[in-house]
Amino acid sequence: MNIEINCMNKNIIGLFSGCGGLDLGFQNAGFDLVWANEYDKDIWETYEKNHFNTFLDKRDIRQISSKEIPDCMGIIGGPPCQSWSEGGSQRGIKDPRGKLFLEYIRILRDKQPLFFLAENVSGMLHQKHSSALKNIIATFEESGYIVSYKLLNTADYGIPQDRKRVIFIGYHISLNKKFHFDSLPSKVLKLTLKEAIWDLRTLAIPAIDKNKTNGELCYVSNHEYMTGGFSSIYMSRNRVRSWEQASFTIQAGGRHAPIHPQANKMIKIGKDKCIFDEQSPQPYRRLSVRECARIQTFPDDFIFYYHNLVSAYKMIGNAVPVNFSFTLAQAIYLDLFTKEQKIRSSSSSNQQLDINLITK
Repeated sequence: MNIEINCMNKNIIGLFSGCGGLDLGFQNAGFDLVWANEYDKDIWETYEKNHFNTFLDKRDIRQISSKEIPDCMGIIGGPPCQSWSEGGSQRGIKDPRGKLFLEYIRILRDKQPLFFLAENVSGMLHQKHSSALKNIIATFEESGYIVSYKLLNTADYGIPQDRKRVIFIGYHISLNKKFHFDSLPSKVLKLTLKEAIWDLRTLAIPAIDKNKTNGELCYVSNHEYMTGGFSSIYMSRNRVRSWEQASFTIQAGGRHAPIHPQANKMIKIGKDKCIFDEQSPQPYRRLSVRECARIQTFPDDFIFYYHNLVSAYKMIGNAVPVNFSFTLAQAIYLDLFTKEQKIRSSSSSNQQLDINLITK
């Protein structure tokens, strides 16, 4: 029995989508994101108003049957990373949040798309997680995929930010091919904070009491910053990058947002202890919500909706930088949509599967 799959349909789905940085990058590369899942209610409005052609399923992923998810040619997503984080408990797969990675694999195994991409923090590669990592890769392979993975720094791919993340990309065994990370176009010249946010330097406003949003008072959408003190952990090292450097990692906690480059670098006065320079020509303040979004390469017409700035920094810091996602998606697109490429494979029932991949 011959089965013809029309891959002019470039439908993909997103799991653990957050506000949709990874999703937007894939859409910009030519994929159609038809369905996404996000359980955090603080993100729903932002996602739906910026991805109006995508159906957002708001249920707990553990409660969603694979049969309720549309068939697709690709699955993308970044399962929660707190349990793998170097700054967290590093409980990994033993943590309930770490086990959500297995939900990703469950859906992948059931849907059997042509490819998948999963993103996670660098802490996943820590030696203490080596056994769990091997098991995850083995499970990907047992699900029918040829897997590649690598630790990448987004600063090497046109993002004005040092941000190290592990990327897993798998191609279905029917494709008889493997993704090669050396196909990604790296940037020799790194983008800087000046190139990313210089034009915003005089327009930011502070949040109001208890870090509630100023809303419509912002001259530029979301261009407001969190106020309040800085913890001893925050003050343990310099948090200021100059205009000519890439940003520190944009984190999911607003209180840990980098300091705006208008200020002097912090002064080290002891082990794990720094202070602000009293001679700094400009005051010290955290990067604004919009500045963090720019550094994460969200376009300015991507509006974030929130009542408390904590939610804004969280959704932006947890996102995959849009242009980094685009680079990954474009490489996959070119791999799969080579003109008149024909792939033949045998299904589990020994049926012959013909897949014609034809560019527009």
